[in-house]
Amino acid sequence: MSFVVTELALPLEAFATALGIGLLIGMERERRPDSAAGLRTFALVAMLGCLFALLGEKTGGPWLLASGLLAISVAMVAANFSAQQEEKFRGFTSEAAIIVTYGLGAAVWFGYATLAVMLAITTTVLLYFKAELRDFSERMTARDINSILQFAVLSLVILPILPNQDFGPYNAVNPRQIWWMVVLISGLALAGYLALRIVGARHGAALLGIFGGLASSTATTLMFSRHARELGHLVRMAAIVILIANAMVMIRLGVVASVVAPTLIAEIAIVFGCGIVPGVAMALYGWKILNAAGELPMPEVNNPTELKTAISFGLLYAIVLLAAAWLQDIAGDKGLYVIALASGLTDADASVLSTLRLFNLEKIPADQAVTAVTLALIANLLFKIGLVITIGGGKLARHALPGLLAIGAGLVSGLLLF
Repeated sequence: MSFVVTELALPLEAFATALGIGLLIGMERERRPDSAAGLRTFALVAMLGCLFALLGEKTGGPWLLASGLLAISVAMVAANFSAQQEEKFRGFTSEAAIIVTYGLGAAVWFGYATLAVMLAITTTVLLYFKAELRDFSERMTARDINSILQFAVLSLVILPILPNQDFGPYNAVNPRQIWWMVVLISGLALAGYLALRIVGARHGAALLGIFGGLASSTATTLMFSRHARELGHLVRMAAIVILIANAMVMIRLGVVASVVAPTLIAEIAIVFGCGIVPGVAMALYGWKILNAAGELPMPEVNNPTELKTAISFGLLYAIVLLAAAWLQDIAGDKGLYVIALASGLTDADASVLSTLRLFNLEKIPADQAVTAVTLALIANLLFKIGLVITIGGGKLARHALPGLLAIGAGLVSGLLLF
């Protein structure tokens, strides 16, 4: 009896999951009067996909599953043709969603329930945010599309063909690993760049600081330092944007570290957290100022996926990697720290990634890696402070320096605590 119950429970779970997927997608379609199908249709199609997958598996051939898809496609074409005859052309969004739902129902039976649920949620999101996606598409410029296409080239064309082999002195240079870092950093920068394009300046300094920090904290600091000098009423607001952008650097590099060196993330999180907390506290202190903000200038961020920019970053990363390995070999941890401070001044990403790479190669221990990463961030923060003072002037410095110095003091405290 227990065997029968267990044998029955698995198909019931699969059909329940397929039913839930159909109801989820159908719920979104039901609310649209021009949809070709609604809640019940999508639920039935999802279960039909699961049923035909089951029967096809039992009969030993995929023909039944394929015939079900063909039958649904023919029915949709006929329904759409009828709608066109009545001059009620609806497009093919609902029809495409029905085909996806049928496939997801079949995927559940074949053991991909988790993936099917994730894809169902993604499908529902795409259907629900129709107006927002259309607005985003209409607002995209040729430069935006070019950035996305260039990122596709970086990640899907160049990365797979590079050799995954160590070369050079100390076996420190791996072309695929280096380009993977280029793709990772470019992807995060592209996400911040597109987010800036989506939110625009009208949504306030908080989002400009967040996405500006993702795209380029240096560009954001430079931009708002210039505007603070030229526009006196923007000084306090520029200080908050700069503070948030520089706090985001640690969050962004923390995400990178969790991908590149997951075994080191606990130690890095402690140090970064000590820098993030005072930065966020100072930002919250100025929250009332943020709410009173008017229209703010957009940071002028360069295309983060240009091939020239990507190659330049890759070369810089490789040079820093070799220099760090060489100095660490001849001068120990002091050499590593010197290169971290020097390279971190202008590009914290390359310095941090090279240190994490050396840690993965087991050339440096965890404590030295965390110290070098922190020193690179401190050096980069000092560079930003220099920009604020020299470009923004004394008035901006009075408002921005307390927060930036609090971040630096937090990083030092975290390093000592570590």
